[in-house]
Amino acid sequence: QVQLVESGGGLVQAGGSLRLSCAVSVSIWSINIMGWYRQAPGKQRELVATITNGGSTNYADSVKGRFTISRDNAKNTVYLEMNSLRSEDTAHYFCNAHQIVLGTNDYWGQGTQVTVSS
Repeated sequence: QVQLVESGGGLVQAGGSLRLSCAVSVSIWSINIMGWYRQAPGKQRELVATITNGGSTNYADSVKGRFTISRDNAKNTVYLEMNSLRSEDTAHYFCNAHQIVLGTNDYWGQGTQVTVSS
C-alpha cells in the first residue's frame, strides 16, 4: 500500500507562488508516474502535471510555463512549484501515484487546498 501526504497549500495573492510537496511512503523509484491533480468546487478533477520515474514531464496547457513538477528520489518526495498564480488555480490539489505492478494501481493523498485571491 502506497501512502501519500500532501503539504504546502494555503492562501496566496494572484501573481504569487507556492510549492506543494507530496511525501510518498515507498521508494518513488517503484512508482511509474507521479502526478498532481486538482479539483475546484463544482468541477471535475483534472490533471495538472505528471512526472515519470525516468524524469519525463507533462503539463496541462493551463499551467505550462507557470508550474514545475519535480521529484527528489532520495527524499521520496514530489514537488509542484507554482508561480504566477491566478484565481482560476484555486482548487484542492491531490497527489497521485500510478504504479504498474501485477496490474495497475492508483493511489491518492488527501489533498491540500490552494486559494488564490484576486
